[in-house]
Amino acid sequence: MTMAAHGDSGAEELARLLDARNEHPESLAEIDAQIWQSFGRTQAVLVLDMCGFSRLTMRHGIIHFLAMIRRMGLLARPVVAEAGGRVVKAEADNLFAVFDDVAHAVTAARNVQARLAVANSFLPDDWDLHASIGIGFGPTLLVGESDLFGPEMNIASKLGEDIAGPGEILLSSAAREAFSGRDAEFDEARYEVSGLDLRAFKLRTSS
Repeated sequence: MTMAAHGDSGAEELARLLDARNEHPESLAEIDAQIWQSFGRTQAVLVLDMCGFSRLTMRHGIIHFLAMIRRMGLLARPVVAEAGGRVVKAEADNLFAVFDDVAHAVTAARNVQARLAVANSFLPDDWDLHASIGIGFGPTLLVGESDLFGPEMNIASKLGEDIAGPGEILLSSAAREAFSGRDAEFDEARYEVSGLDLRAFKLRTSS
């Protein structure tokens, strides 16, 4: 079995395997195993969502918000890299990054929020950047350099996009269990989103 290639070739290889899966239902287990061997990794997944899209777009127009997305990316990407992570993709006002462990993802999330606070101190209120962040941990399909899939990625997206408020960092149950850092405290809560009952852990901010 071949390991996943980089770039478009990875996506092409996954498409080929998925086509084979659709055409040969008698070989599902074998093909699924090949997909996981080629693309699967156990990762911490960080999903960042910018806050205030509708309000700012209605007030200032889409170009203003696109410029804010650009500023957010320029600020967040080096922070992710400094913490040992990699930004896999950006979609609209969301950023998706992966890390080898949860502690590094939490470090990146904290540092992103801290740098946003510093940047906002120099900006007019309507130019402020605010982000909500969700973190998951578990088996993830990393396809080339530009896409990822997995249940913990989906949960991290729910936490970051639908549940967390501005400045908040939420961990999934799996991410909290895998977190090895000793310099953090969490508040546990349950949320219902899209019919899912999610148990999440909000990182406490220092006073």
